[in-house]
Amino acid sequence: MSRPRIVITGLGGLCSLGTDTAAIWSAMQAGRSGIGPLETIPLHDLKIRTGGEIRQLPTHDIDRKRLVTMDRFSLLAVLAAGQAMSQSGLSVEPGRSDRIGAVVGTGICGWEAIEENYRSVLLDGKTRAGIFTVPRVMPGAPAGQVSIQYGLHGPVFGVSSACSSSNHAFTAAADQIRLGRADVMLAGGTDAPMVWGILKAWEALRILSPDTCRPFSADRQGLVLGEGAGMAVLESYDHAVARGATILAEFAGSGMSADAADIVAPTVEGPAAAMRACLADAGLAPEEIDYVNAHGTGTKANDEIETTAIRRVFGAQADRLSVSSTKSMHAHCLGASGALEMIACVMAIRDGVVPPTIGYREADPACDLDVTPNVARQRPVRAAVSNAFAFGGTNSVIALRAV
Repeated sequence: MSRPRIVITGLGGLCSLGTDTAAIWSAMQAGRSGIGPLETIPLHDLKIRTGGEIRQLPTHDIDRKRLVTMDRFSLLAVLAAGQAMSQSGLSVEPGRSDRIGAVVGTGICGWEAIEENYRSVLLDGKTRAGIFTVPRVMPGAPAGQVSIQYGLHGPVFGVSSACSSSNHAFTAAADQIRLGRADVMLAGGTDAPMVWGILKAWEALRILSPDTCRPFSADRQGLVLGEGAGMAVLESYDHAVARGATILAEFAGSGMSADAADIVAPTVEGPAAAMRACLADAGLAPEEIDYVNAHGTGTKANDEIETTAIRRVFGAQADRLSVSSTKSMHAHCLGASGALEMIACVMAIRDGVVPPTIGYREADPACDLDVTPNVARQRPVRAAVSNAFAFGGTNSVIALRAV
């Protein structure tokens, strides 16, 4: 029995590159950086003062009474989901809303609310926390808020696997459709880590770059944190065709693995296993992949390990691949990164353009792939793979292809 084909019919996103998919993709093609000096948060004693901030959110009509129940990561997810639904032409019809659901990944949680309450109770002498603190903070809040805003009564839940959260969300959403639990799923990821406490915690890991993100470049100094959200409308091919939707790409398959080794230090074997599993699930040979959107964080260890893993999986095809890390432009948006990188992959397939790895200055013999340095490249992209490897050793890889 063949399983249902899953296709993508809508995309939405917000990050430091722009507040909709068109703006994000335009910036990616131009090799424009969204990384810069932090402006919207109190810096206090932070040593690292750069990041990928969304300077201004787009206008919206979300009711004020609902807004007070949302932390920033939920709001970003709701806005991105609305964009994806609009592009897909999806309407939630009475009596059919139980066939539409949502899965939203996040790497952290509603830290804005946590920090507000620490300040009010510990510093300002208030005797109780804000009444909506719990629903603002909980990692499943973005999925719930998306379902409430758009009237989705199907399977709705959150997933959290650090930087792999978006790809795990896409996989879980596709599974709901293939299992017959839904016809359509909104899926993606969101994170809003641009608050003092989170930045201070990441500083302690000593892996943040003091200026910008240069994945695969020999002089790379680490990752840069950013905020954002990305959402996609996934639906069965038959459902999309029946309603006359424009199909952007096919969600061909996914693969997952665990390093089971160290909470922060990655292995080669885990990422390689996830890539192999993804290709097998998608029914794609290494020779059919033209583009790999790398996890590409800009840390010395991660970039070297990912290069080695790609070479192990793709063999001779590794030298014919176009590889890039769009984190060099939108920064590392944690649980949202995979969703923003899905936008890059879908649009690369649609437009035949591979976005660049910007900031690249020096070749590193340990990162000897074609990383599309600094300038976008035109080439047909039949199929693309997007890698996500996370703290905890949780790896998730997705494959997309032209329809």
